[in-house]
Amino acid sequence: MAEIQSPLPGVFYRKPGPDKDPYVQEGDRVEAGQVIGMVEIMKQFTEVHSDVAGTLESFSVEDAAMVNPGDTIAVVAEG
Repeated sequence: MAEIQSPLPGVFYRKPGPDKDPYVQEGDRVEAGQVIGMVEIMKQFTEVHSDVAGTLESFSVEDAAMVNPGDTIAVVAEG
């Protein structure tokens, strides 16, 4: 299992906009480098990428939750 961690503090979002579908959902296959969400701080958005290929097992934070640098955002089962 690989943990995807927040690169910086802010609000984590699972989708690119309120009326958009989530980048990925639990159980989806993800590739290394794929965007799984974004962190917003002071109206600047930073994409959060998966470091590994595998299955997104779970998100560790809710959509629109506050995160700190190093907080685990999601867990990916490699493979």
